Amino acid sequence: MPDLPRRVHLHEEGPREGFQMETRHIASTDKVRLIEALAGTGLAEVQCVSFVNPERVPGMADAELVAQSIRRREGVRYTGLWLNLRGMQRAMRTQLDIEGTIGTSASEAFLLRNSGQGLSALREAQRQTLAYCVDHRIAVTRGIVTTAFGCNFEGPVSPATVVERVAQMFEVMAEFGLRLPILRLADTVGWATPRSIAAVVGAVRERWPDLRLGLHLHDTRGTAMANALMGLQMGIDTFDSACAGLGGCPFAGHTGAAGNICTEDLAFMCEEMGIETGVDIDALIDCAQLAEKIVGHPLPGKLMRAGTLARFRQ
Repeated sequence: MPDLPRRVHLHEEGPREGFQMETRHIASTDKVRLIEALAGTGLAEVQCVSFVNPERVPGMADAELVAQSIRRREGVRYTGLWLNLRGMQRAMRTQLDIEGTIGTSASEAFLLRNSGQGLSALREAQRQTLAYCVDHRIAVTRGIVTTAFGCNFEGPVSPATVVERVAQMFEVMAEFGLRLPILRLADTVGWATPRSIAAVVGAVRERWPDLRLGLHLHDTRGTAMANALMGLQMGIDTFDSACAGLGGCPFAGHTGAAGNICTEDLAFMCEEMGIETGVDIDALIDCAQLAEKIVGHPLPGKLMRAGTLARFRQ
């Protein structure tokens, strides 16, 4: 497998991705406890909260309190998610690490559900956010395309549509003299298969061969690990993941939307393939078990029950 990366970056999203989906109340102190535990595993980045409308996502109503309560560990980035400039400004009033982000959706129907705006309104919102970032000297370092592999409201999404949406996003960035160093392709509602991963990643790579790509994978239909393997074989070296397989998308259109690919399961596979992750997998297993205790119901992670192979190799 000559195209495998030597090292991957795991962007932990469990605290944000997971706790926004829970129907029962999760105490702010428990959220902070998991974030701090994850920061002690060797993960370089933990996404802690989302700054969104609490009426639509009640689980994130305490975003500011959680963000301000974290005891930061040196060398770890603590980030948040927002969908508009108002959310970004909320985040800037906390101690979180702020970076400019820009997003689009391959499905306009999903965009309307997720943010209440269509593609035309989105472009204007992108301009406002980019102008704010430029004025405040905030580096724009990340972009994302949601529903890049299919949509429950709009149906199949072609690789050509993804390329078109990315091109439109880059046109807006060019108005401000900006270029994007990394773009994430998101399987927001669980449509991706290894075949579609290859098709979409291939199409984007063909248009922008020097653009670094990452994957945001959900395990709704049990294909996330196979999709990650295809991504690795195509040289993808950064993945969003969620401890214990926490989470899902509150606007996916069905209750079975699983969380991101499980952090410790993905880290285990990578390490077994000789790909460095920089994380302590046993410590991640402890975090997964803590997460399950906090939410009070079984979570889908596998390694948290089976453990690694270390004890069998002794």
